[in-house]
Amino acid sequence: MGHMGSGLPALGDFPGFYYAVVGSAVGVAALVNVYNYLLYRQRLAAAAQAAPTPAKPTSWFALGNATAYALAREASNYSVRIPVRDRIIKFPTIGRTSLILANIVVLVVLCLYGLDLESQLNRETVGFRCGIVTLSQVPIIVLLAGKNNIVGYLSGISYERINWIHRWCARCMLLTATMHMGYFLSAWAPYDYIGYQIKNNEFVWKGLGAYCTLVWIVFSSLAPIRGWSYEVFVIQHIVSFAVFIFFVYIHSPINRRGYVWAPIAIFLFDRVFRAVRLLYINLSLFHPSQRKHGQMKGLWACKAEFTPLPNNTTRIVVRNPPISWTPGQHVYLSCHSVVPLQSHPFTIASIPEDGKMEFFVKAEKGGTKQFYKHAEKSGRSPEPLAKYRPITIEGPYGILRPLRQFDSVVLLAGSTGCTFTMPLLRDLIHGWHEKANGTSSKKSILWAPSGSVTRHIRFVWVVKSSGQLSWFSEKLSSIYTEFQGLQERLRDIKLEMSVYITCDPAFTDGHKSGVTTNAATASNDAIREIKHSRITSIDSDDGRPCTPQNALSASACCCRSPISEFQPLTRRQVCHCAATSAPQQASPASGISKSKSRPTSRPHVTADTRPASHDLAVHPSIAILAGRPEIRNLVRRSLEQAWGESAVVACGPLSLVADVKHHVVALSDERAVHKGTGAQGIYLHTESFGW
Repeated sequence: MGHMGSGLPALGDFPGFYYAVVGSAVGVAALVNVYNYLLYRQRLAAAAQAAPTPAKPTSWFALGNATAYALAREASNYSVRIPVRDRIIKFPTIGRTSLILANIVVLVVLCLYGLDLESQLNRETVGFRCGIVTLSQVPIIVLLAGKNNIVGYLSGISYERINWIHRWCARCMLLTATMHMGYFLSAWAPYDYIGYQIKNNEFVWKGLGAYCTLVWIVFSSLAPIRGWSYEVFVIQHIVSFAVFIFFVYIHSPINRRGYVWAPIAIFLFDRVFRAVRLLYINLSLFHPSQRKHGQMKGLWACKAEFTPLPNNTTRIVVRNPPISWTPGQHVYLSCHSVVPLQSHPFTIASIPEDGKMEFFVKAEKGGTKQFYKHAEKSGRSPEPLAKYRPITIEGPYGILRPLRQFDSVVLLAGSTGCTFTMPLLRDLIHGWHEKANGTSSKKSILWAPSGSVTRHIRFVWVVKSSGQLSWFSEKLSSIYTEFQGLQERLRDIKLEMSVYITCDPAFTDGHKSGVTTNAATASNDAIREIKHSRITSIDSDDGRPCTPQNALSASACCCRSPISEFQPLTRRQVCHCAATSAPQQASPASGISKSKSRPTSRPHVTADTRPASHDLAVHPSIAILAGRPEIRNLVRRSLEQAWGESAVVACGPLSLVADVKHHVVALSDERAVHKGTGAQGIYLHTESFGW
């Protein structure tokens, strides 16, 4: 079967065609990555020379690229949303869907091109073609699975952001493997030859073993199963991969086994590279200067302090870390004395200038829960060293376009997503410091000039309870104080910060007492706290009662409705709350009262009352709001004052990330970005919770 006949390419040529298509796509991504880096350098260099609008494209080449970027971003991030009753079904983005469909089209064309599909005699020929195309996909799938892969380095995309491509490529391989098997079975079926082949042809049962293993790998990689227990998933995934490779090896012809050895080599290279890097980072022998200054003692380089925080959160601090990182990156952290044989990815919540790595870990289940229990236990110990445990770190990982190159930056975080946006905010402030001090660092082409292009930063953090605010309350206040000092030297910079509390019974109850409204004291351009102005019935569509697990009183609520902080206080419709008339009668056993009585009067508040910011110990210019943010209005307001390209960065639950994408795409289309209106581009970067 070396040649297909009828002027068709040889069977062994078809993998080369597929690699040419994939290589071309990676090449385009690499060119875009290089262009983005050069653009970053150019913008910061222009800002250092006091250019008025360094983030705004001016040349015809830059304008053409900006228009192409805008069109591609709108198309790739658009997602179909179908409302069904009280829910919205969200489909994958057009960008992801198009990429996978393109891959499927290429594979199917390679499998079927030039063959007579109607002829019964050609069924085995088609099966052989589908088999070689299936085999050629194995190296690419394994390459995309590694944390250190050349595709990610060339394209400037971190491994976790292309892992979905790895999963979908495996599903595409299952499709072509099914075609491979199906055409052979259809060739044998008319002659009642299937049973005989399975019993007597060893290639057939070896192929069935590979196919069944592949089906299991694809099935067990589905999100619900993968998220059930990630540690179990990883172990069984590696074992299943080994079984699959074994069956593929014994099923493949000898002259095609290079497609089996290649993924094995890729897998081993990634593992060996990670192991060497792990030893280098975590053994103090490789850090003599830090050992000399007494920053490391003993063989292990990293020791961590575990501290319990409100809302079942653990703060992990590693002082004098042996590595550097950029804001927004994460590492894999292991503490085998607390959680044996587990490694978890945690975002670094600090910046290198702090001289320490800081992590905020929400206790869910498994290892993170054990971290919290250890922190509580060590906190009660009279021995100060009991809080410290030797740990290992692997990384850092994660790639993000530097935000200093954008004119306006919007940072949106939900819950622990703040550990991602907080260091980004601090890095932007650090860039303002460099700009104010006139520092320069033109070391080589690999180093961009110091300073910052950014003029406006909008920071939004959405939390369920005020206790979560305590994680960063001091840091947020110090950042704003730092900004006020910078504003005296850099007149054109602006920082707006808001915290939205959506489900805090104590916070809710504290703002229900009625007092008269004094609208005259409310300033339209000042960001102020919003108090509850209306209480609706328990069956309101905009609110839901707090569950017994998070409620201290039955009159508290969890806020669903979005609120606008830019309206006058008297016109704000803040948080629609579910409440009961007699919270005192509720008991832990009975849970929440089922009363649906509707109050007859509206409680009011004064505009100058500020208990929220006082109780939560944050800077008075940082808004503390009860409710959910109006994402579209927040982003629109930032875009309207931008003099160049803006960035919107979001990290949080999947629902928040999906909403941010939806609103950014809608605003880009509404404002006709780079389509003759003068509206500038929008760079979008999102990170979501989950595996």
